Amino acid sequence: METRQQGFLDSEPLREADEDFVSDVNLSASMTEEEREEIQQELAKLEEEIGTLRQVLSSKEKQHAELKQKLGITPLSELKTNFSRGWHDMQSSVAYKKTSETLSTAGQRTSAAFSTLGSTITRKIGDMRNSPSFRSFEEKVENTVSTIKTKVGGTGSGGSFEDVLSSAAHASSQDTPTNNLMDSSGRQC
Repeated sequence: METRQQGFLDSEPLREADEDFVSDVNLSASMTEEEREEIQQELAKLEEEIGTLRQVLSSKEKQHAELKQKLGITPLSELKTNFSRGWHDMQSSVAYKKTSETLSTAGQRTSAAFSTLGSTITRKIGDMRNSPSFRSFEEKVENTVSTIKTKVGGTGSGGSFEDVLSSAAHASSQDTPTNNLMDSSGRQC
């Protein structure tokens, strides 16, 4: 019968149940009853200290709240202070400064682009006003205004379009039938 020795690399990996069993066995086997009691006493002492610290902390928190109340520090004022401090810290951060600079540069470039666009539009409108088709349209409007002035009773020259409209409105209000009503004897009503 051949016995094969398994080396470290040839062995099967431990399973979780095996690991738990090994750790239980190792602790139980290597620890005496006296050591176990000593560890349990230390554990109880730590738990007692933790309880004492919790009581001290609770007492200190009460004292802290009372002092804040005497100073007039409310939760709202604390929130405001914390927010202000946080805002200041954020503004002084490198990331905020870089972002702010980037947005500022983008704003300047956008402003320059709109300025260029505005001057281009202004130039194009100027070019359009000097074009023959626009001048022809402008002459037709001027002729129409002159014709309206002449028909309304104006001199046919001078005055703005608004003046013509105003004089036309004035003339039409004087010639309305309600102003010229006469009764049967010839008197104005």
